Amino acid sequence: MNIEIAEREDLQDILDLQYLAYQSEARLFNNMDIPPLKQTLEDVQNEYKKGVFLKALDEKGKIIGSVRGYLEDGTVYIGKLVVHPQDQGKGIGTKLLLSIEREFPGYRYELFTSTKSKRNIELYEKLGYKVFSEKDITEELRFVYLEKRNQI
Repeated sequence: MNIEIAEREDLQDILDLQYLAYQSEARLFNNMDIPPLKQTLEDVQNEYKKGVFLKALDEKGKIIGSVRGYLEDGTVYIGKLVVHPQDQGKGIGTKLLLSIEREFPGYRYELFTSTKSKRNIELYEKLGYKVFSEKDITEELRFVYLEKRNQI
C-alpha cells in the first residue's frame, strides 16, 4: 500500500470510493441522504482547490483510501477519511490520517464525526485526538468534534 498526493484526475475515483465508504455511516442513521453521499464531483473539485487530498493505493494502483485537509487560521481541518470497506481494519485509515498531518506540520488539527461512529472515534482518540465539543445537527444526528495539538 502506498500513500500519495491525489491528482485532479483521481477525484472521480475518490468520490466513488466516498460513496461506497459512507454507506455504512448512512446505515447507522437509516438515512441514505447524508451530505457525503450527496456531494458532487464539482463540490470535490472545489475542495481540491483549497487543500490537499491524499490517496492510498493498493499493489495494483487502485485507490482504496483517501483523506483531505486544508489549513485555515492556524487549524488544519481534516475530512472525508475513507477506506474501501474490504480494506478496513488494516491500518490504512491510521496511515492516511498520520500522512495528512505530516502535510501540515506544526498546526492544530480538527475533525468531526457522528457520535454513533464509535470505530471512528476510537481511531481518532488512539491517535491523540481529544473531544472538545459536541453539537446536535438534527434530532437523530449529533457530531463530536475532536482536536489534536501538534507537539513540535
